[in-house]
Amino acid sequence: MPIEKRWVVKPQGDPAAVAALAAALKIPPMLANLLIQRGIDSVERANKFFEPRLSDLHDPFLMKDMERAVERVERAVRDGERIMVYGDYDVDGCTAVALVYRFLRHIGHRNLSFYIPDRYSEGYGISVKGIDHAVRKGTGLIIALDCGIKAVEKVAYAKQKGVDFIICDHHLPADEIPDAVAVLDPKRVDCSYPFDELSGCGVGFKLVEAYARRNGIPFAELEPLLDLLVVSIASDIVPLVDENRVLAHYGLIRLNRQPSKGLLSIIKICGLEKHNITVDDIVFKIGPRINAAGRMRMDEHDENASPSGGHAAVELLVEGNETTAQEFGKVIDAYNRDRKSIDRSVTLEAHAYIESNPGMKRLKSTVVYNPKWMKGIVGIVASRLIETYYRPTVVLTMSNGFVTGSARSVPGFDLYQAVESCADLLENFGGHMYAAGLTMRPEHVDEFTRRFNAYVEEHIDPSMLVPQVEVDGELLFSEITPAFRRELNRFQPFGPGNPSPVFVTRDVVCHGEARLVGAEHEHLRMDLMQRQKPNTTIQTIAFQQPTHYEWVRAGRPIDVCYQIVENLYRGVVTTQLRIKDIKPVKGE
Repeated sequence: MPIEKRWVVKPQGDPAAVAALAAALKIPPMLANLLIQRGIDSVERANKFFEPRLSDLHDPFLMKDMERAVERVERAVRDGERIMVYGDYDVDGCTAVALVYRFLRHIGHRNLSFYIPDRYSEGYGISVKGIDHAVRKGTGLIIALDCGIKAVEKVAYAKQKGVDFIICDHHLPADEIPDAVAVLDPKRVDCSYPFDELSGCGVGFKLVEAYARRNGIPFAELEPLLDLLVVSIASDIVPLVDENRVLAHYGLIRLNRQPSKGLLSIIKICGLEKHNITVDDIVFKIGPRINAAGRMRMDEHDENASPSGGHAAVELLVEGNETTAQEFGKVIDAYNRDRKSIDRSVTLEAHAYIESNPGMKRLKSTVVYNPKWMKGIVGIVASRLIETYYRPTVVLTMSNGFVTGSARSVPGFDLYQAVESCADLLENFGGHMYAAGLTMRPEHVDEFTRRFNAYVEEHIDPSMLVPQVEVDGELLFSEITPAFRRELNRFQPFGPGNPSPVFVTRDVVCHGEARLVGAEHEHLRMDLMQRQKPNTTIQTIAFQQPTHYEWVRAGRPIDVCYQIVENLYRGVVTTQLRIKDIKPVKGE
């Protein structure tokens, strides 16, 4: 049985303030309440929120070391020096590499290559193998994206070999900053850049924006790169506020109207070419396909290329020929199908292991280890296990003689501190409050498991082990008109910091059809009607929620919380409710 969720209604805006804002903007009070919940309490702020402008972007030269970075790139371009664009193997890293590579190619620099490290043989971040590869190719400058902020020794090694580094990262720095030509990271304590929640690709974009400003290149020439940027912003789950909101807004326009050939091939594979692509489409359809390449091994590769599936993803993203891009897209999609098959299998194995060990089910955390599992999918499996058991989770496997793994958390619990408490047992680790990666020697697995579990037991608030749904407000179905939906669409793009609103409607019943859909009948599709206002029936879908099917089909009442989405079918747009949770109304 799934864990029962708590519904927590967010604090509501002052009724007088809500009424005044609703009247001034000519919008329903519920939507004015949403604005005030987001700290938008005036017409001026609302207009700025609803109409993001590129002029609101911050000056890239406010970022520490930007002058030095631009000067070094200018020298490399002027002298025809070989530049290697180096990035992490996830979506953020691959889009960042593609963005900077495409910009340098656009301005006419041809002595250029890119490198994505192999997850299996090199691991995350800057590698000695990658630096040696750069040296063999006569590279003078490496631009590292979405990694490098802690690569003190690797940057020093490169310097000995005559290779300069520019680092563009967005992860938290350690006490020591690498001795690179320039280190661009808005999270540096000595950096006064006004927004520190850029994606790795976002930091790379600020570099090319600064170069363009300094060299008289109009911003319009950067706009073809914004589709890559919104894919990174959505996939890396960075807050969709401030500069990210502006960049995502214009990135979505580009992605929908004129995507690059590589992203167009993925859009077509996903069946989204006639759809208004949203952040959700990126998170659940486009991003996972790019990510899948970096998770899988490549059996064969060009000897001049980095030996990684991530390399194939970047090839797709920089490809300018539509036919070739379609072929790359098919390769990427095949990686994704393989990835889904493997992560489904490993998740089932992990579930079976937990269910066969009753003692584990009584703990407040989960640590599972199997040396045969694929390294590239353990993070996905950790997230899947949280869906079932809802507690901090670590999934470990073996790679290159070391035990390596990924950890995921539940809202409110600082996973990074839990991992850090075991630092003496670890070879290395990194991450943030809700996700982390770690490596240790095999002989330390048992002690790590004991200490991690003990730390969680001592520090987690029991309320964090109960999933909750944050509800913005209560609606009648009759209030969900096409006009209401159109106004709600202006709140997009949704994401962290600007979540898709969740509403509650009470005392609804099935009116028409209720059926289980999906390959394993895991989703519940229903036509629902509110008994209080029986003139409105709305189509709904409850993903991964088959539990209440018989109750609903019998016509018994339920309360639902949901998000309002658009459903496009055969060219017709209708309103659909994406059900977050269902509570049967008892006693009827």
